[in-house]
Amino acid sequence: MFPDICDWQKGREALSSNGYWELGKILPDDMCDQLAGTYDQEALFRSRIVMSRYQFGSGEYQYFAYPLPGIVEKLRTHCYEGLQPVANEWSAQLGQSERYPASLTDYLALCHAAEQMRPTPLLLKYGAGDYNCLHQDLYGEEYFPIQMAICLSEPGRDFDGGEFVLTHQRPRMQSVATVLSPKKGEAIAFAVNTRPVKGARGYYQVKMRHGVSPVKRGKRLVLGLILHDAR
Repeated sequence: MFPDICDWQKGREALSSNGYWELGKILPDDMCDQLAGTYDQEALFRSRIVMSRYQFGSGEYQYFAYPLPGIVEKLRTHCYEGLQPVANEWSAQLGQSERYPASLTDYLALCHAAEQMRPTPLLLKYGAGDYNCLHQDLYGEEYFPIQMAICLSEPGRDFDGGEFVLTHQRPRMQSVATVLSPKKGEAIAFAVNTRPVKGARGYYQVKMRHGVSPVKRGKRLVLGLILHDAR
């Protein structure tokens, strides 16, 4: 399904240095359109969230139900296998005992054993004025430390604004923000919660959050690939 789109070694270096990795374009436009077009197919989703009801921001998103659409399932599996070595490296650097198995199937079995059985890949839809508050996608004690977002709309044509925002909360220092503007089909991998940073006395944790700035015009759709399941 996919060409050799990812230089995972380069990704490991980017994630270790910055806590995020801009993969570039991994989906062709027609596949982006196909995914965006599923938003109105209610049978594909397990729940719909209107963000303003929960003070999450403005806009809405839907979580896919199992079985996932073929494109989403293959993307999730492909990305887990590429990111799993990075996740294990981070865990070791932070002195954590958890090690992530080589396959997504085996990892999801761990989630399900922890009573996290609901799928988490989602489609997010933003219109003019919509935004997403800074947050972390943690759905239980078991979580994979890296996730991905793939933009399905073209900035400047389909929408304006709606930049992807990452914050890095450093211990005893002020937070740093990063603003990214992925184009249609482009992906970003980023830390779910914390990432290791090497200091003078070894590695320490930097906490990260992510969100979306207000959309000024048009409609922005995004595929979120979270690799752990939810309670």
